[in-house]
Amino acid sequence: MIDDLDLGFDEPDRGEKGRHRRSFVRKRDGGSSSGGRGKTFLALLMALLLLGGIGGGAFYGFDRIQNYFVTPDYDGAGSGEITVEIKNGALLADMADALVAADVVKSQKAFIEAAEANSRSKNIQPGTYKLRKQMSGASAVTAMLDLKNKIVNGLTIPEGRTSMNIYKLLSDKTKIPVKDFQTAAKDPEALGVPDWWFKRSDGKKVVKSVEGFLYPDTYEIPPKATAESILKLMVDNFLSVTGEMKFADRVQRERGGVSPYEALIVASLAQAEAGNKDDLGKVARVAYNRVYGEFPCNCLEMDVTVNYYLESTGQRTKSSKEMTAADMDNPKNPYNRKLRGLVPTPINNPGKQALEGAMAPPVGKWLYFVAIDKQGHSAFAETYEEQKRNEAKAKEAGII
Repeated sequence: MIDDLDLGFDEPDRGEKGRHRRSFVRKRDGGSSSGGRGKTFLALLMALLLLGGIGGGAFYGFDRIQNYFVTPDYDGAGSGEITVEIKNGALLADMADALVAADVVKSQKAFIEAAEANSRSKNIQPGTYKLRKQMSGASAVTAMLDLKNKIVNGLTIPEGRTSMNIYKLLSDKTKIPVKDFQTAAKDPEALGVPDWWFKRSDGKKVVKSVEGFLYPDTYEIPPKATAESILKLMVDNFLSVTGEMKFADRVQRERGGVSPYEALIVASLAQAEAGNKDDLGKVARVAYNRVYGEFPCNCLEMDVTVNYYLESTGQRTKSSKEMTAADMDNPKNPYNRKLRGLVPTPINNPGKQALEGAMAPPVGKWLYFVAIDKQGHSAFAETYEEQKRNEAKAKEAGII
């Protein structure tokens, strides 16, 4: 037993101030210290032989203990080729997990330590990277900072595009058929839209649509993306942006009983009607005032809702001048200008500023507006008489 070995050490000797000292033991017969060294050597040799007899298990245990102190890492720049996707909002730990799963780096710690040691690591962006297997953490960081290793397959979705228009843009970019996007969009909840988003407080029937939830932004399309995965990416972005804004919370707290979904509809109306971003909030206020205020019909009377219906039914959209009375007041059109209250769904996919305008519109009693300059700025009016004067100014400026 190891307990029976004399390893050549004396018991602790306490000094005046309680300090512990150890000293080699001299032979009790007064011989030289070489005997003590020989005894120590013999004891150490026996201990090593005993440990060796335990076998590989001891070394396995030692290796595990060593890993607590030494970061598991590969050497060099790796070999082969593999693509790894870094998702939007990924933290260093998330990136490390993706790299470990793909066997690009040996451990999460190896990548994180290398990233923290590289001041440029904050420049690593979401997207798909072409990397090698079994790279050192430092090599992986360097490779991800080299734009040559990023697979660029970006597509910008402009603000205010309808879902039908977005499917066409995505199809042109990815060669995925439009029908695949239409099929994937049939179940918004399967794409990640929570059920609570489809609540209305105005008593109208809920129509679950992905319209409004495909957030306009620039997206990196992964090489093996599907229609469903792309739409999920856009919905997830919408939820992230509105979550950061506290959109739903503020609407429910500040908009006097309007539901978040109804506010999303208003944001889409403002996005479609405002000719300038400066007016997004004011146009949202007009929509609220018309539907929930003292507007005679409590209807929107906005041509953009008619055009949404025309586009969604495969018809050509029209300018205000082209629209006939039948177009504007079609009883079969659920997006009718004369429809009391809000339309069934958003009519496009609004950007952040339109969402902010619907969430927190400026205070005002405006019921009318008209564009008055070539930059798209509008003049707003509380009465129809004031609106007529603004329209006259717009005609003089050649705007209408």
